[in-house]
Amino acid sequence: MTQAGHDASASVSERDGATDVGADVGADLAAAAGEWLAALRPEQRSVASHPGPGTDGDAERQRWFYTPTDHGGLTLNAQSPGQQRLGLKLLAAGLSEPGYVTVSTVMGLENVLDRLESWSIDLARERGRDPGMYFLRIFGSPGGSAWGWRFGGHHISVSQLVIDGRVVACTPLFFGADPACSPLLGGAELRPLSSTQDLAIALVDSLDEEQRHEMLLHPRAVSDLVGGNRARVSDGDQRIPLSGLFRERFGDPVLAAQVDTADQAMERGSGYTAADHEQVALTTAPRGLAARHMSAPQRELFRRLLHTYFDRVAAPLARSHRAGYAADADLADVHFAWAGGSRPGEPHYYRVQGPRLFLEYDNTQRDANHVHSVWRDPRGDFGRDALAEHRRRFRH
Repeated sequence: MTQAGHDASASVSERDGATDVGADVGADLAAAAGEWLAALRPEQRSVASHPGPGTDGDAERQRWFYTPTDHGGLTLNAQSPGQQRLGLKLLAAGLSEPGYVTVSTVMGLENVLDRLESWSIDLARERGRDPGMYFLRIFGSPGGSAWGWRFGGHHISVSQLVIDGRVVACTPLFFGADPACSPLLGGAELRPLSSTQDLAIALVDSLDEEQRHEMLLHPRAVSDLVGGNRARVSDGDQRIPLSGLFRERFGDPVLAAQVDTADQAMERGSGYTAADHEQVALTTAPRGLAARHMSAPQRELFRRLLHTYFDRVAAPLARSHRAGYAADADLADVHFAWAGGSRPGEPHYYRVQGPRLFLEYDNTQRDANHVHSVWRDPRGDFGRDALAEHRRRFRH
């Protein structure tokens, strides 16, 4: 899904200039990654390590998932408590404090989900809903000219690339939550991704009839992210069946049938036909309401919504991405599109698209209490653009 126009959200390396923001975070990441690898036994290190970016093994670095499947790498369950601490220290170095707290909360929700499903899901392993089934993998040598890392498990996927000591890419970045809203004592609620929903609904509620007409993709919400977990998003992409979101299809025919049955239930719930999927398919030209057609207060709401995605990464990186949309001219060509209802309990989906920016969000499953959200850069996901430039310069 190639995008033209002003690169308001260019890669970190293109924006930083003299501030060297990416280098500050890159040094912390290299130190934390090296410390974790040094604490592993040789057999653990062989699972945790993978060839570096730009090698024949780079296809694996560009695989990512948000389902409870094998994300690739060493699980928390396979580590000692001390090793786990060092692995989580690496994760925290790449994320902001709110981002790290959110990831920790989402991981803990596996316990809540297990109870919600009556402890019945096994997914061909000892425990299907398992807060220890989160995978960490290092690509290349920390501190080398090009290296990366990935942390992922159910509803979490974090991937960052470091070139010449500087963080140059931090997308795709996926956060989800199931359940999206859980009860706490005293009538309070646990909503890890509340701002990604509430700010979007506030923006929808602020629109007049003409703006709503321009914004609307479809009166009903699609049942999952349209881009899915593709390594690249492209014009015409449609929702991936649930079985296609796992690393491989389950060999157990009973489990495979359960996944297919769940997918069919999702489709029935959405009421989508082939024509509906075609209507919400990804497009090169952004669809929806452009920020230039929003009022000043609406644009501020829109910015705040974008910040809930940018602010997931380490604070210096987040500030750099925020700065790319500080001016109205930078935000003007970013579009906001919506499908579904906007009242509590109504399934809904939204998409934000502009030069170098693609966000997707859905809350449709489990009676609209199951959230997915992802931040992507169609040109620079996994640092493909920065890595290509690095290799070009290296050849010369």
